Amino acid sequence: MTAQEYPAFLADSKAGYAHDIEVHGGQTREAALAKAEADFPAVLPLGLETPGHAIFAVEADGISVGRLWLAERLLGGRRTLFIYDISIDPGHQGRGYGRAAMQLAEEEGQRRGIGRIELNVFGGNEVARGLYRSLGYVETSVQMAKVLDRT
Repeated sequence: MTAQEYPAFLADSKAGYAHDIEVHGGQTREAALAKAEADFPAVLPLGLETPGHAIFAVEADGISVGRLWLAERLLGGRRTLFIYDISIDPGHQGRGYGRAAMQLAEEEGQRRGIGRIELNVFGGNEVARGLYRSLGYVETSVQMAKVLDRT
């Protein structure tokens, strides 16, 4: 991703993250927006120059169709490649770009000598969960909730 593409990535990624927190994570819109605003500077303090992170523009025929954000993390005592964000623009979904981006993540992990990839996905995102399962990912934990009071 170029420095010129980064501001749009940051705005889109924050908005998507806040939306998922609200819709699938059960938080209020205000809380979700506040969490997104707090989390991004904590995780990506130097933007594109944050050590261990790589943000790719997913392109098809020279046109940007999405993004992939990866970072090296130490999880469970081992080096892991963590997928923070993968997003294919709505007009380009269903054409294999998400699968290709996930395969790029695997190649990047191998290039870095990392033997494990992890990610979080919200329960309501069945399309993404299906893609991940088809690529051999397995659920390692599930958080569940039930709304008791709608007021």
